[in-house]
Amino acid sequence: MASSQKNLSHYDSQNVPDGSDFSFALVVSDWNKEVTEALFQGALKTLQKHRVKNSQIKRMNVPGSFELIYGAKKAQEGNPDVVIAIGSVIQGATKHFDFICHAVANGVKDLNIQSEVPVIFCVLTDNSLDQAQERSGGKHGNKGVEAAIAALQMAALRKAAL
Repeated sequence: MASSQKNLSHYDSQNVPDGSDFSFALVVSDWNKEVTEALFQGALKTLQKHRVKNSQIKRMNVPGSFELIYGAKKAQEGNPDVVIAIGSVIQGATKHFDFICHAVANGVKDLNIQSEVPVIFCVLTDNSLDQAQERSGGKHGNKGVEAAIAALQMAALRKAAL
């Protein structure tokens, strides 16, 4: 979803499933920690707002966004209802940005194809730190909130499909 004209934190809470029966694993990249911690806090508070207890939320940290793929795979092994992969990749002067962004997006896609446990892609891929901050609690809201809502919806979908 494009966020240039939208605050990601605005949503109708009446249309979000109750999370009291679901468990979540949040895999958080330590790279660009200021941004990823803000995303984590947005996701955590949103899950809690929708009746998910702290005991139903597990956090795992990984060094960088590339490692989110392995971290999410390991988190799936614990059989949560949903995994949220939280990261931030900021454009630099080399093509490294492109390789990491593509690899992480494809890795999360592959995990979603290969497993019954959905993985939510909460990885910012911004041109600057300012853009990342705008999407992790700034003028565009917090992408972590959006990821938590998607996770609640996917948990409900998964439960309904079983």
